[in-house]
Amino acid sequence: MADSSNSDDIPLAGTSTSLAAADKMEQVSSGLYDLIGVKGKASDSRPGVTECSGRDQAKYFQIFHPWSFYPASVNDLDEAMKRLKAELPKHGWKVVDYGPDTSKNKNINLTADNDEKKYSVKVVQMAKNDPPKLSLMVVSGCYQVPDGEKIQRF
Repeated sequence: MADSSNSDDIPLAGTSTSLAAADKMEQVSSGLYDLIGVKGKASDSRPGVTECSGRDQAKYFQIFHPWSFYPASVNDLDEAMKRLKAELPKHGWKVVDYGPDTSKNKNINLTADNDEKKYSVKVVQMAKNDPPKLSLMVVSGCYQVPDGEKIQRF
């Protein structure tokens, strides 16, 4: 779901206002934070609204939420990623990709889809960053705005 450029591959997530969909996204991100299961701090970022590729921009939108997790101890970074890989499937997520990327740092990447909730998350373990962190990008399926409503973009 996360890497799709074809609108047919992006599932419909239902009907919602963009504000309500953003609130739901924050709940999903909070659930992911809980699954990390090690002490640390999350960045203070809010969800945003983007167009749904290949669909009517006046009627359809997606919610995205980029955020980072900074473990209290550098040694907890590996543990945080291992916990996500183990815990996500127990909570309705399917890990569809896991392994090092092609960068010189060989960052570990994890991509998981939640088909029931219509969300996807991509996590990049950035061990060589200062400070080390997990970088998360959570995206929703395509929402349709209710009749008579306009998409609020933020």
